[in-house]
Amino acid sequence: MIAPEQELEGKLFDWGLTRRLLAYVRKYRGILALAVLVILFMSLVNSFMPVVIKMAVDDYLMTGDGNLGVDERVTGLTRMGFLYLGLAAVGFFMRYFQSYLMAWTAEHIIFDMRADIYAKILRLPLRYMDRNPVGRLMTRVTSDVDAMQKMVTDGLVGLVADLFALFAIMGFMLYLSPRLAVTLFAVFPVLFLVMAWINRNTRRAHRQVRFRQSALNAYLQEMITGMVTIQMFNRERHVREQFDQRNRTLREGWIESVRWVSYFFPSMEVLNAVSIALVLGVGGAAILAGSETVTIGVVVAFLAYVRDFFRPLEDLSEKSTVFQSAMASSERIFGLMDEPEEVLDPEQPVEIDHFRGEVEFEHVSFAYVNEDWVLRDLSFRIAPGESIAIVGATGAGKTSIISLISRFYDVQKGVVKVDGRDVRGYRQVDLRRRIGVVIQDPFIFSGSIASNIGMHNPRVTREQIVEAARYVNAHRFIESLPDGYDTHVQERGITLSTGQKQLLALARALVQNPDILLILDEATANVDTESEQLIQDALKRMMKGRTSIIIAHRLSTIRGVDRIIVMRHGRKIEEGSHAELIRQEGYYRRLYELLAHQPV
Repeated sequence: MIAPEQELEGKLFDWGLTRRLLAYVRKYRGILALAVLVILFMSLVNSFMPVVIKMAVDDYLMTGDGNLGVDERVTGLTRMGFLYLGLAAVGFFMRYFQSYLMAWTAEHIIFDMRADIYAKILRLPLRYMDRNPVGRLMTRVTSDVDAMQKMVTDGLVGLVADLFALFAIMGFMLYLSPRLAVTLFAVFPVLFLVMAWINRNTRRAHRQVRFRQSALNAYLQEMITGMVTIQMFNRERHVREQFDQRNRTLREGWIESVRWVSYFFPSMEVLNAVSIALVLGVGGAAILAGSETVTIGVVVAFLAYVRDFFRPLEDLSEKSTVFQSAMASSERIFGLMDEPEEVLDPEQPVEIDHFRGEVEFEHVSFAYVNEDWVLRDLSFRIAPGESIAIVGATGAGKTSIISLISRFYDVQKGVVKVDGRDVRGYRQVDLRRRIGVVIQDPFIFSGSIASNIGMHNPRVTREQIVEAARYVNAHRFIESLPDGYDTHVQERGITLSTGQKQLLALARALVQNPDILLILDEATANVDTESEQLIQDALKRMMKGRTSIIIAHRLSTIRGVDRIIVMRHGRKIEEGSHAELIRQEGYYRRLYELLAHQPV
């Protein structure tokens, strides 16, 4: 069972991560520029509204001008009221337009990001998949990208809007009364220190939440996949306790995150109250002292500005939470994007139409981890059209040979050749297109029978799919299904028998007309006699005229090949035909006799 993912500490602000995030934004800079212009105009409109209040109070409500009658004052106040409503309407439409632009841009940015992540996962070596649970990768594509989506939708231009609003408010405050404005600005250092302290701890809490969420997802995926084994060994209580432990850790992380976020709003309320008190105290004192610049209208406008000033600050707090969460997710996303792609295509690949089928290993040594060698100085050659079986005890390195020919991994020492050329000189897609692999536990995707055989390859026709199914003895059982080749099967093919899944795997391998056939025949050990006969017959027909390499576990397979390579501890210890190896009375003969006495 997997261990919880390690919680990492990082920089509170990483310009490198921010620059990479902005690279996705750059593609839509034209639309974003338009959104910024709308925001600028909207900020100016909204910030001018308290000035209208000041004009209404000083010019028509509290004016000392005796030349203005009641009717003129009412008319002026009405005019100011309609001006205020007009500005509010303009601000409404500008906000709607800006919100729509940002939503459209955000969805396109997240689409690009999610596509890049998925493309990266497809390019990652199997070595990476061996080390990382599926649930952890799912977190990258789902919840981590969702955090980025919130940042782009709610945070990116929203942050610009709030900053513009703050600067516009500060500008109008200085215009109305520099004295009152400077008095309020004295509160700002305390305000920003409080925000920095809260943000620093908020990001640390969000980072912990993301890692704990990933660990929980990975554990959940593993347990659901292994549910049969869990129930078989009565381990439900143990795995529930393990899940509760991870779930409890995640809950504590969220509570810690909410605790730091919750500090912000009370702090803003206190500073808001202090600011209002300063405006009333300093402004009131100036009015009582007979100031010509500080009027009742100015004080009222400043009270409105204080309210408007703290509103974007509260929004900035929410956006800061989103931003901190997104930065924690971006560390993980770009960590995945930076994973080295160990198996790379050459800059000048060898162009091929087909393989003759010659396979050669020259002094190959290979390890999955460091220098824990699975294959040791292995050398052999397979002629075009020859069929060989590779036999040996578990851990001898047999399956690794299949993986190296298909170039799922690259060797550390030596060379693997196909048709006399290093497999690293071919494009991976060209190499694998000409190699058919039949694995012992074929994966059946949700979808139709036909799509599982053709793998959605546009070059594979329906006629080729049916022909391949007929050739491997799968057509009869497919035709018996309710909708034939259009029958929908669920993920992993749970509605199909083991033998039926294996026949589909054979058809899947055959339909691409491979020049080299790689087969792991262990699956035939778990099927009924009738299915085994169908599979063995299909294998023999597929092997005709093709270079075939079989990881052999069945006596019937061993007897039918041209040559046998015997492996032990990653080395080739014997080689020859079945009859030759039996006469040598060596390791192969003992292994063969062991297989012969196994129950069938």
